[in-house]
Amino acid sequence: MAIELATEYGKVYVTDEVIAVLSGSAALDCYGLVGMASRNQFKDGIAELLRRENLSRGVEVHRNEQGMMTIDLYIVVSYGTKISEVAHNVQSKVKYVLSEVAGLQVDAVNIFVQGVRVVQ
Repeated sequence: MAIELATEYGKVYVTDEVIAVLSGSAALDCYGLVGMASRNQFKDGIAELLRRENLSRGVEVHRNEQGMMTIDLYIVVSYGTKISEVAHNVQSKVKYVLSEVAGLQVDAVNIFVQGVRVVQ
C-alpha cells in the first residue's frame, strides 16, 4: 500500500518498501548498532545479521485506519553499549529522517533488539 502525497505539481506515491529502506538506512547511522536482524527470528530461533542491501527485511511498516504509521525495527546491538540508549537514538533518528526527508508523519518507532554482537 502506498502513501499518497499531494503537492502543487501533482501527486507523489511512496511505497512501504521505500519507507522501510529509509528507516533501515537511518538506523544504521546510529552508534552502537551492528546491523538489522531478520524479522523471522522468532520462527528461526537465530538472529540473522542482514547486510546493507537487505535493510528492508529488518523493518515492518504498519498503518492503521486513521493513517497513522508505526515502524517496527529488528536490530542487533554492539556488546558494551547501553541498549536503552542505542534504542532511543535509533527511534529519534528514524523518526527525524522520515519526517524531514520523506515528509511522513510517524506515530511510533518500535525497537526489537534481536541480539548482541561483539564487534572486532
